Amino acid sequence: MTGKPQGEDDRRHRACPEEAAYLELWRTTDLLSRALARLLKGADLSATQYNVLRILRGAPDGLPCGEIARRMITRDPDITRLLDRLEKRGLISRYRETGDRRVVMARITKEGLTLLTRLDEPVQEAHRLQLSHLGQERLRQLTELLQAARSKAA
Repeated sequence: MTGKPQGEDDRRHRACPEEAAYLELWRTTDLLSRALARLLKGADLSATQYNVLRILRGAPDGLPCGEIARRMITRDPDITRLLDRLEKRGLISRYRETGDRRVVMARITKEGLTLLTRLDEPVQEAHRLQLSHLGQERLRQLTELLQAARSKAA
């Protein structure tokens, strides 16, 4: 007997570099997203609802609901209910495409744009507080590394 409890070596798993990087990404994402969630809670928005509004702000003519789902940062399996909640609040509107009535389009409303505009500076300030200590060059490098990792994972 070595004095170690049986199975101790089994419990101490040494992560490969890829797993260690993944775990750091996961921890960091969780930590950074909490501040954004608190900020958005004040506007009665979830992070996924905020994401939809940002997507639609970039498409003033609107987008098909399926395209919104494709562009989401985190996939929401029930995009219809998510859009229902935003439409009920008057932040988006939906309509059927005239060329193909099966296609439902969504567009951000004036109220949705007003809400996003009100959130722009507080959201950017939250990001600055969280990440500006890295400096511009390291932030650029981090962004490039994350894009490279994502390109191979997709």
